[in-house]
Amino acid sequence: MGADTSGRGVIRRAVAGQRRDVVVGSLLGAAHQTGEALVPVLIGLIVDRAVVRPDGGALALRLVVLAVVYAMLSYGFRFGARAGERAAEQAAHRLRLDVVRRVLAPHGGAEAGRPPGALVNVATEDARRVGALNMALTLGIAAVVGVVAGAVLLLRASVPLGLLVLVGAPVLMALGHYLARPLEHRSEAEQERAAHSSGVAADLVAGVRVLKGLQAERAAVARYRATSQASREANVRAARAAALQTGLILTLTGAFIALVALVGGRLVLSGSIGLGALVSAVGLALFLPGPIAVLAWVGAELAKARASAARIADVLAAPGETTGGTVEPDAVPGAAARTASGTDTPASAATGPDAPTTAATPTPGELRLHRLGHGGLDGIDLTVRAGEHLGIVVTDTADAATLLRCLARRCDPDRGRIELDGTPFTELAPAALRSTLLVAEHDAQLFDGTLLDNVTAAAPAGADPHPAMDAAAVDEVAATLPGGTAGRIGERGSSLSGGQRQRVALARALAADRSVLVVHDPTTAVDAATEARIATGIRRARTGRTTVLVTSSPALLAATDRVVLIDCGTVSAEAPHEDLVRDHPVYRSAVLT
Repeated sequence: MGADTSGRGVIRRAVAGQRRDVVVGSLLGAAHQTGEALVPVLIGLIVDRAVVRPDGGALALRLVVLAVVYAMLSYGFRFGARAGERAAEQAAHRLRLDVVRRVLAPHGGAEAGRPPGALVNVATEDARRVGALNMALTLGIAAVVGVVAGAVLLLRASVPLGLLVLVGAPVLMALGHYLARPLEHRSEAEQERAAHSSGVAADLVAGVRVLKGLQAERAAVARYRATSQASREANVRAARAAALQTGLILTLTGAFIALVALVGGRLVLSGSIGLGALVSAVGLALFLPGPIAVLAWVGAELAKARASAARIADVLAAPGETTGGTVEPDAVPGAAARTASGTDTPASAATGPDAPTTAATPTPGELRLHRLGHGGLDGIDLTVRAGEHLGIVVTDTADAATLLRCLARRCDPDRGRIELDGTPFTELAPAALRSTLLVAEHDAQLFDGTLLDNVTAAAPAGADPHPAMDAAAVDEVAATLPGGTAGRIGERGSSLSGGQRQRVALARALAADRSVLVVHDPTTAVDAATEARIATGIRRARTGRTTVLVTSSPALLAATDRVVLIDCGTVSAEAPHEDLVRDHPVYRSAVLT
C-alpha cells in the first residue's frame, strides 16, 4: 500500500493496479464502439448500391463487410466487458484487503469511533464502488472513441454535421460532470447513513440475548427503526439526485441529437449530401446518444467512487493508537534462552545433563511496570518475575481495563513505561510483542466453526491442544456437543452457555503458548467446582511461564505465587492471597464480597 492515503490516492492505486485489464478492456471496447459507428455508414453504402446505383457484386461485398463488423463489435464488447469487470472485481478485492489489513494492524486505531458494521460497509460497499470505477473507465474510454468515430464519419459525410458533433459532445460531457457534483455529496451522505445503520444492526444482533433479558426489545426496535429511516431518506435523496442528473443529461442529449437531425435534413434538401449519406447521418445520430449517455453514467460513477474513496482513505489514514517499535523477539534480552532449543521454556526450567548452558542468559518473560501512569492509574511500580504466577486485584474496573489496554499495547501510557525482559514496549515491534505476550480479555470473542478450530486458532503449528483444553475444563464442553471437539459452536459461540464460552476462550489463550500470558476474569460465569479445577489447570499448564491473572476470584488467586492489590490507581499491597485476606480489609472486601 502506497504512502498516499487520500481519496485521490485510493482511486489512483485502484486504477493503476489494474491498468493491464483497463487498457485491454478499453481497446476492445473502442473496437466495439468503432464497429457500432461503422454500421450506419455501411448501411448507407449498401443503400447507395442497392437503390441509387445498383451493383450486385459491390452489394454482396458490403454485406460481408457488415457481417465482419458485427462479429468484431460483438466479440469486442464481450471480451472488453470481461476485462473491465475483472479489473473492477480485483481492484475491489485489493481495497478490501487494504481495509482489513489496516483494521487488523498491530498499532490499531482504525476502529476508533467506527462501529464494526460501519467498517464492514467500508470494506464491502465502498470498496465495490471504487473498484467499479475501472469498469466505468473502460466503458468511458470506449464511449469517447465512439463519439470521436461518429464525428469523423459525419465529417466525411458532411463537414457542418461533423463540426456540430465535435463542438456539442464536449459541452455535454462538461455539463454531465457539473451535474454530478450534487450526486457526489448525496452519495457520501447515503453511505455514511448506511454504514451507521449497519453498525446499529450489528450491535443489536450481537446483544440480542442481553436485550431479551432486559426486556428492551421495544427500545432496540425503535432505535433501529429511526436509524433505518434516516438511512432510507438519505438513499432516496441520493436516488433523486441521480435521477435528476440522468434525466437532465438525457434531455440535453435528445435536444442535441434533434439538432443534428435537423441540420442533416436541411443539407439533404439542399442537395449537399445524397440518400446514402442521409441514412448514414441519421444512423449516426441515433448511435451517438448511446456513448454520450455512457459518458454521463461514468460521471455519476466517478462521483460515487470519489465519495467512497474518501471514506476508505479515512480508515487507511486513521492514526495508530501506538507508534514506533522495531525490535524483533530475537533482539530482546533473554530471547536466546527462549529459542535455543526451539521452545519458549525458561532457562531456569532446563535441567539434566543435556540441558544447554544458559547461566549467563536472563530467563525470558520478565515484565516490569515502571512509574506507569495512564487514565486512573498513577505511578504503578510492579515487577513480574519470569515464570511467576501473579494475581492482580484492581478495585476499580475502569483501572483494570486501562491496565489491560497498556499491557496489550493498545495504547501507550501517558507516563512511565512497561518493559519486557528489559526492553521497553515502545521499542518492540507490535507484531513481535504480540508473538511473545498475549492479553486474553474478559469479553474475548469466539468464531463460527468447530470447538477445536477455536481452541487452536492461535496455537503454534503442530502443537497438542489437549493440555490446554484439559486445563480449561473444555473436555466437559466437548462432551455436550454433537461431534465432540469437531462439533460446531455457532457464530460467537451462540450454541454455548456463558461459562462454556469462557472456558473455550481460556483454552485458546493457553494453547497459544506465549511466554507471557495475561488473563482477565476468565471464570466469572463458571461454577465453583469447575473454577477450582481451572485454577489448578492454569497453574499446571503455565508451569515455568509468566502468567498474570487480573481477577477477584478467590479460587484463582489462591493458586498464585503472590497477589498485588491496586487501589485508587496505585499499588497498595502485595503478598500471598491468604495473607492479604487475613490482614488487608480492602482486599478482603474486593475478593470475598
